[in-house]
Amino acid sequence: METMKTLLSRRSISKLAEPYPSKEEMENVYQAALRAPDHSWLRPWRFIEVVGDGRKKLGKAFIESTKKTEELDEERESKIAALPMRSPMIIVVIAKINHEKPNVPRLEQIQSTAAAAQNILIALHDLGYGAYWRTGKYSTERNEHISSELSLEKDDEVLGYLYVGTPEVEASKIPELDNKDFVTIWD
Repeated sequence: METMKTLLSRRSISKLAEPYPSKEEMENVYQAALRAPDHSWLRPWRFIEVVGDGRKKLGKAFIESTKKTEELDEERESKIAALPMRSPMIIVVIAKINHEKPNVPRLEQIQSTAAAAQNILIALHDLGYGAYWRTGKYSTERNEHISSELSLEKDDEVLGYLYVGTPEVEASKIPELDNKDFVTIWD
């Protein structure tokens, strides 16, 4: 199957340029995301697609959320504003947590959303695009203010940002990993 080739060759690529996927390509990419495991059909995945001037708007959201916890000088503000300009498209990955289903804990809903994000990365790679997943300071776990800047609801959690575009460089060689370092067999 071609799927194995795609899975075994996918690699994060941080040097990205235009073009980014078309609207039609992204329709299929999102359909792949929506095939992630989903206990009780909660469909916890949400995505904000950011392109064009939306990247400047995202940079402002990063700045404003940072200002709520620290003082910023002009140089630091400039660096923060430039973060979303690293690629022509960014997909904000959000888990919409449903607290009304105690049989599906928050962690499982986050895992489902992470699986959807992985499906996006694989689908993009299969289409010939590059991408990488960033978390850190502007994810909800480390910055509750980013949710208000992105106009999210109280149960929405930002899991990260997928930076997407056309690779500007060849992907680095994938390191050889030995399954026995990660897999234990019980027989």
